[in-house]
Amino acid sequence: MPHPALWIDPTELLRTPSAERPVACDPALDHAAFVARSLGLAGGLAARGARRAALWFDDAAELAAALLACWRAGVVAVIPNDVLPPTCALVDADVDLWLTDTDLPLPAGRTHAPQALMDAPPLAAGMLDEAAAGLVLYTSGSSGRPKQIRKSWQQLASEVRTLATRWPADEALCVLGSVGAHHMFGLPFRVLWPLCAGHAIDRRQRHYPEELERTSLAHERFVWIASPALLRRVGERIDWAGLCGRLRALYTAGSPLPAAISDHIASACGCRPTEIYGSTETGIVATRQGAGAWQLFDGVEAGTDAAGALWVASPWTAGAREQTADAAELGPQGLHLLGRLDRVVKLEEKRIGLPTVEAALEAHPYVAEARVGLSAGTPRLAALLGLSAGGLHALRNGGRRALIGALRRHLAGRVEPLAIPRVWRLLRQIPWNAQGKLNQQQFAALAGPRPRQPQFEAPVALEDGSWQTAFEVPPDLAFFSGHFPATPVVPGVAQIGWALQVARAHIRPELRVGGIENLKFQRLMRPGDRATLTLRWDAARAKLSFVYRLADEPCSSGRIVHAHEHAAP
Repeated sequence: MPHPALWIDPTELLRTPSAERPVACDPALDHAAFVARSLGLAGGLAARGARRAALWFDDAAELAAALLACWRAGVVAVIPNDVLPPTCALVDADVDLWLTDTDLPLPAGRTHAPQALMDAPPLAAGMLDEAAAGLVLYTSGSSGRPKQIRKSWQQLASEVRTLATRWPADEALCVLGSVGAHHMFGLPFRVLWPLCAGHAIDRRQRHYPEELERTSLAHERFVWIASPALLRRVGERIDWAGLCGRLRALYTAGSPLPAAISDHIASACGCRPTEIYGSTETGIVATRQGAGAWQLFDGVEAGTDAAGALWVASPWTAGAREQTADAAELGPQGLHLLGRLDRVVKLEEKRIGLPTVEAALEAHPYVAEARVGLSAGTPRLAALLGLSAGGLHALRNGGRRALIGALRRHLAGRVEPLAIPRVWRLLRQIPWNAQGKLNQQQFAALAGPRPRQPQFEAPVALEDGSWQTAFEVPPDLAFFSGHFPATPVVPGVAQIGWALQVARAHIRPELRVGGIENLKFQRLMRPGDRATLTLRWDAARAKLSFVYRLADEPCSSGRIVHAHEHAAP
């Protein structure tokens, strides 16, 4: 059972304010101030007659206050899964107003900061009605098309109570997360459960391992809510020993965590990740630690249909059966997940399970992560590979053809010949979203033409008047095939082109090449190298100087002479 000194039932969160109870940190927010904020905002929503409000907050504590305000005022809270312009336009047509703490791509007057709506008498404190208007979440699934999922407050409250029973809190901790709070992993685990369990919410999403570690160490004891994508990439980037005894729990969801990653974290800091299986539609379903079977949460019923696909029912599905597309087996040891049935493709009359191909690729030491799918417009498989350190080393010292040849040989005998990908794209890491997903549009873009330039960071102005940007050389740069196949290096002409591209985008849009001066190449630039580019515009001489550096050592440099346009005679 939840610890009675810390636990507040979801329906009682706005009933008895307490200045002694923490709600959030950085900056600190106590429960009394939180309740006042929620009730004040509820009063503003009620005064405006709002029935549906869209919520988007970078600050998880502000999201919590807005969510409780909607519950108290009987307003349906609509939470999009992103705020890209198409999504905002879709949601905006379905709501009365937006509550947010950031700029959104919406018409003027549609968005409101919570403080701006606290211009009416606050609503009274008291018990929250589980039968009141609930909330709407969105999920894109694999197609990228937004889909509405409706949840009642009763469903959400039931799920939070189950989390508290499974993992009762015996001390107040800080809960930090690398995942967003706008979906059915982040919302319960980063917001609602900490709020009820007496933990302090770290307001900001911590996108990078180093940021998560640095922020955590400001607290004596803490919990992490992290994506498998982040945990796959941690490696040696953080000091696990420094987290020993302080990291009390680590929860992750979105995709299965490789057993080797779980084992590494457990041995490095004494805290084995707890995996959560579920979805926006189903809510929480099962949990596990390590490579064993999944254990159903209390209250969850499960079975399989004629095709072997898992169905689940629970109080947080309102007792209704939710059918999944996950192949599964239920046995005495628990639940075994066998991959997605909707990730089976047919090639030349043979059925190919994409998760099987991915698992075979990830068993090779060159591959840290893999995603396989159909190449756009063709009956061919394409593989996106996040290279391991060993894979990057093999690419730099043997070339693309040798690396892919090794992977083809590795797959032979493990999968059908038709299941060996025909298209290969090599990445430092697959850009999974915070939920560990990659939609079809993103896959198609990454499986398309090989890149011809890096992703440059926004240039920053330096004190000496120059501009500097940083970038990583793409492992699969198109120029490597000809320069040179067995020992890939960035050709000088590409480096000049990149300098021109950045200068035209940020410094001198009208820059035209009239000549190149003082060109020097001192070090090779290779796949995966992290480099900087410094640009300086000399207006008096109409020349652009550029310098590439690797590890602060000069790599190449030169000057581009601007060609002035002359009027025709």
